[in-house]
Amino acid sequence: MTSEGRSATGWNADEMRRRCAKLQSDFFANRTLIIAANRGPVTFERNDDGTLSYERGEGGLVTALLGMCRKTNATWISCAQTEADAEWQSGDVRLGEDDNPIHVHFLTPESSAYDDYYSVIANPLLWFLQHSMWDVVTAPIINRATWRAWEEGYVTVNQQFADAIAQQAATRELPTLVMLQDYHLYLTARFLRDQLGPSRCPTLLHFVHIPWPGPEYWSILPPEMRKGILGSLCAVDVLGFQTELDALNFIRTCESFLPRAQVKYEPGRIWYENHTTHIRDFPISIDVESLRELARSPEVAEYRAEIQGFVGDRQLILRVDRIEPSKNIVRGFWAFNEMLELHPQYHDKVKLLALLVPSRLGVGQYQDYLDDLMAAAGQVNAKHGDSDWEPIRVLVGDNYPRAVAAMQLYDVLLVNSIADGMNLVAKEGPTVNEQDGVLILSERIGARQQLEPGAMVISPCDIYATAKALHQALQMEPGNRQERAERLRWLIEREDITAWLCHQLETIQNLGLCQMEEE
Repeated sequence: MTSEGRSATGWNADEMRRRCAKLQSDFFANRTLIIAANRGPVTFERNDDGTLSYERGEGGLVTALLGMCRKTNATWISCAQTEADAEWQSGDVRLGEDDNPIHVHFLTPESSAYDDYYSVIANPLLWFLQHSMWDVVTAPIINRATWRAWEEGYVTVNQQFADAIAQQAATRELPTLVMLQDYHLYLTARFLRDQLGPSRCPTLLHFVHIPWPGPEYWSILPPEMRKGILGSLCAVDVLGFQTELDALNFIRTCESFLPRAQVKYEPGRIWYENHTTHIRDFPISIDVESLRELARSPEVAEYRAEIQGFVGDRQLILRVDRIEPSKNIVRGFWAFNEMLELHPQYHDKVKLLALLVPSRLGVGQYQDYLDDLMAAAGQVNAKHGDSDWEPIRVLVGDNYPRAVAAMQLYDVLLVNSIADGMNLVAKEGPTVNEQDGVLILSERIGARQQLEPGAMVISPCDIYATAKALHQALQMEPGNRQERAERLRWLIEREDITAWLCHQLETIQNLGLCQMEEE
């Protein structure tokens, strides 16, 4: 498989940003853009006076995609998340005085259909499958309710996305690029291509943000579901994954389960139903400059002082995670416990701070996992702590400035996920850290492909090896720490979120897609 546009090695970060900015301007000079994702770029709320106002969504993905939207006539299609979103439904929003307006269109599926689409099929069925999280001896159980959720929820909402995209594309006089995002919209491309036909269908790019396991794990899904997903993803023009392994696994899955699909491994290409799909890896990254600007803010400085107050002169091990079973938080706590048992000299000399963001707590497995991790932290504290020392401090809440402050201070950053598409914490931490902190990285997350040269890599299920890695990181010589930290910063800066977008646009350009029709 090839990855067009990966000539970044000879470019520094500033040159890459200038190059990518020019590419975006040139690319969208005669093209329009439609983005489709479960969540939108803004969230509306009703004010006390009855008017509607909106706030921009957080995160590097929204920042990057909105930056691209400023270059062209862009529409963002998503599902309403609030009553105010549903009331707004459709219209232009402006996120900066000098920015072009972005047309935001909210879909409003029936609540039961959305719940089936999101909370039964997308999460947990597909998400757990793609993170290899199902214990197939007992789960999943695919029954009549699951099939109803598939047909009346997932299929229905994906069809609504296709209908909305088709309506928007029909109004465009220029060639249109449609960027579909993630596992919520696996069926959209096939519905759209069937509806518009090959001559009228816009260029389709679908990016999958989570891991793609091998065909052995996809055999869990019933053939009808599996074929529907694979066949639809083979209706896009470019299919992007986080890593080379994810892309390879997709081709292997199609070869195993998609009859009459013709696969070519070396060029990363699948021919299916008279259509070519190009398979690529585009490792997602972070907005380095925006993150560093936030790190310099007074709000972060206040949180930094607060954290320094309870850490004191102890060494700090940090983890920042959503509360998801795949993040492997419980094993991380038990690895810390193992280190304390192996090395009693750390008593009152080190602290593990876990900043945990609530995630999908309406899904039973996630609520159960929160209970499990809190119990594990309590047991470690009861076993090793005393009135003056709390070995593990767990803070639950969505507080990004506090997380950035903690990232500045860590001596060790533990990222030991069982599986992760990328894990941006592994990139955010080294970007703002001021202690030459050591990154301990699971071998099963996407960030390993880029960051392994500067990280300590561990097996996520091996708590003994993780405990040894924690000890080695805490005892590492300053020169070694500095060399690793500098290497990580360089790797992250040269492939930031702008470069991620740049590689996708270059791929479309190099393949000759999304061109003006001949007169």
